Amino acid sequence: MKIGCPREIKPQEFRVGITPNAAHEAVAHGHVVYIETNAGTGSGFPDADYVAAGAKIIATAEEVFALSEMIVKVKEPQAVERKRLRKDQILFTYLHLAPDPTQTAELLASGVTGIAYETVTDDRGGLPLLAPMSEVAGKLAPQVGAWTLQKANGGRGILLGGVPGVAPARVLVLGGGVVGTHAAKVAAGMGADVTVLDRSIPRLRYLDDVFGNTFKNGYADAATTIDLARQADLIIGAVLIPGAAAPKLITKAQLKLLKPGAALVDVAIDQGGCFETSHATTHEHPVYEVDGVMHYCVANMPGAVARTSTLALGIATMPFMLALADKGWRKACADDKHLLAGLNVHAGHVTYAAVGKALGLPVMDATAALKA
Repeated sequence: MKIGCPREIKPQEFRVGITPNAAHEAVAHGHVVYIETNAGTGSGFPDADYVAAGAKIIATAEEVFALSEMIVKVKEPQAVERKRLRKDQILFTYLHLAPDPTQTAELLASGVTGIAYETVTDDRGGLPLLAPMSEVAGKLAPQVGAWTLQKANGGRGILLGGVPGVAPARVLVLGGGVVGTHAAKVAAGMGADVTVLDRSIPRLRYLDDVFGNTFKNGYADAATTIDLARQADLIIGAVLIPGAAAPKLITKAQLKLLKPGAALVDVAIDQGGCFETSHATTHEHPVYEVDGVMHYCVANMPGAVARTSTLALGIATMPFMLALADKGWRKACADDKHLLAGLNVHAGHVTYAAVGKALGLPVMDATAALKA
């Protein structure tokens, strides 16, 4: 198969969809790998590394899309990229379609077969291609939250860990999954007073058993959530419903109940955000203020640590990329129900229920799509 990897063009996105090691594996499997020139530079991989791996360097993104049977990326295709897709192509990347009707409509119009990293599953009920970036984003969230809390950035002027004689910041983490757990660990390690809320009792038991008194936890009913939010200096939104739009856990009306200069870090922004007042920002302009509350809503947080993120993502995606290339998408998905769960669009049809529900679109069953 001809596999193409264009340079990412989303603002301040420095990751790359294929590492030199992944390119080497694909070439060893008999495939042709096209890499747009300088695609890996932001992650510390010069073109020479790809040439040494057996890949072919291509001058423009247009040529990469035209030559390739499968496009492997990191972020969802931008508008100009969506125009280059066609019905005989596989698109393997993060899509986050539920909060993005424009992207969804254009992917459907292209007829492309879109397999989304964020909905591929595993035998443990996890999301193996989302987990690495969730780990990175979770660990980054307290760091960027601490930065947002600095007075010069509009925050309360509070040091996350406090100092002797001065209490640390109170951090509330909404969601005890991969993002929330890593966020809580780092925030607690920085000396903050941390509480994690979740609606899964088994998950709360797990957090209590593993982390003990490192941080507190509680059940995420509405009353508890807003009560603790009123006390918090930093609130990290870490809620995920696979493939679906994130629930709104704090409304605009409730912002007036929060401390002036409190910081909200919305890690769920790729899925629409879990605060009503959230909208996507960039690394260049990451923070904005609403009703005295600072919002950090960068939609590609892991891009800030591009090399770590690219290496982690490349390890996770490589086996699935090779399966798609070795077998073709139909057989690969037929053989692996977890990869089939990643199928979000095919031949003009939505094939993932949560996306269809969020956008009010009809859904073709993914199994039926294998024969379409």
